[in-house]
Amino acid sequence: MSTAFRSATDLAEAIRAGEVSPVELVETYLDRIDDHNDELNAYVNVLKQRAREQAREAEQAVEARADRSSGESTDPRDGEDLGPLHGVPVAIKDLHMEIEGVPHTMGLAPLADNVAEESSLIVERLEEAGAIPLGTTNTPELGHTMQTYNELVGPTATPFDLDYNAGGSSGGSAAALAAGLAPLATGSDVGGSLRNPASCCHVVSVKPTFGLVPKDNRPDAFSSTTPVGVVGPMARTVDDLALMLSVLVGQDDSDPFSVVAPRDDYTDATDRDASEFDVAFTPDLDTFPVADTVASICRDAVDALAEAGATVSEVDVDGPDKGTLNYAYGTEATPLFAVMAGYLEAEYGIDVAGDDADDLSSSFVQTVGMGEGYDAVDYLGTNEVRTELYDAVEAVLDDHDALVMPTLSTPPLTHDEPYPSEIDGERAGGLPMDWGLTWPFNMTGHPVVAAPAGLTDDGLPVGLQIVGSRYAEDDLLGIAAALEDANPWAEDYPDA
Repeated sequence: MSTAFRSATDLAEAIRAGEVSPVELVETYLDRIDDHNDELNAYVNVLKQRAREQAREAEQAVEARADRSSGESTDPRDGEDLGPLHGVPVAIKDLHMEIEGVPHTMGLAPLADNVAEESSLIVERLEEAGAIPLGTTNTPELGHTMQTYNELVGPTATPFDLDYNAGGSSGGSAAALAAGLAPLATGSDVGGSLRNPASCCHVVSVKPTFGLVPKDNRPDAFSSTTPVGVVGPMARTVDDLALMLSVLVGQDDSDPFSVVAPRDDYTDATDRDASEFDVAFTPDLDTFPVADTVASICRDAVDALAEAGATVSEVDVDGPDKGTLNYAYGTEATPLFAVMAGYLEAEYGIDVAGDDADDLSSSFVQTVGMGEGYDAVDYLGTNEVRTELYDAVEAVLDDHDALVMPTLSTPPLTHDEPYPSEIDGERAGGLPMDWGLTWPFNMTGHPVVAAPAGLTDDGLPVGLQIVGSRYAEDDLLGIAAALEDANPWAEDYPDA
């Protein structure tokens, strides 16, 4: 396997041992970005000079540590510990994850020249752990939809077939991982934005329990409650996902909802046998139309988990009907974007419904318009539906360690393909919510790990999601690692 596709865990160990040069590693990824980013649109901004400077500093720190160990240096600073991600490159989603001095567009063409004045908390934690940001990755405007495209740089493709979209809204991060343009990446999730692109690009991600990974959102620190919005890690291996999650968790006063993590190291969560787990499976959450090929691939993946020793049973999930859920989520989510549009106008003078509409995708403008049509009574009235759904999921988790199901109702869509209005003869609504099985868990707040399930006959990725009780990330990572062992995907990437 080429260096670009080595796991972040392996790279971090090799860097600390002096076996891999951070300078050479950064150049490897920058070369691949030069070769592949024009066709993928994974990165919006590439930080060549900044990354090279940080790589040189990282290499000097490794050399100084080696000098101290060999007795060639007596400077106590040369013995300082290196962070768990020392010298490891990372891609940063271009949405609410600012890097000081770097353009921060949030997918908005009118903000092409907007430069972040300070780094966000998640970037600070990664850099404190030694990670080196390579650049910022593409997202639809404010992460408003499940496909990655915007008027700034266009659509992002999945490396498995450039005619197909990488999914959204963390599509740039997922595509960068799958193409070997970074070993780690960040994402965010209000309706599936960590999980949908993971499915389209054959990578792993975790939507953590609300508050586990703090968010320093401003000007509204309370904006992520309805629906539940989180930030989280993305990677190619479950071990890497656990390593990155360990760096990101922990309470911070900038986030009024952040909590003290039940554990500060998740890396040992992946070293468990499949026989320890009791897993429930649903092909459709008893709600969604799902393509037969998707259900079959997910079922085969779960069967492989069972063959490895896990207890697996198919279950019913007795929650609200699809129409009720759709209305509730739309009532929660679209006002969020309407409020954010107001912030854009106040802070940057961007008129979403007026003069600037031509520089924005029509889907974003429509989402903002929909959100302006709801009132506070509508908004708060969705909590009863959320409660009913939460209770239905908890009823399954009372008897099982996790609930497993497909992530998307079909394989990836082409760049110009609408959301499905029909799936294998069954009527669908043609909305993003008809395509992803993800957003119900932004209503309930359950943590979810997304993982590859397999490939279609045409070589397109299909993913599944592993849902658990709050703060059960260790179980979810353990199940995902057992799945990776039973149904490995490391060799599936086009250039691996």
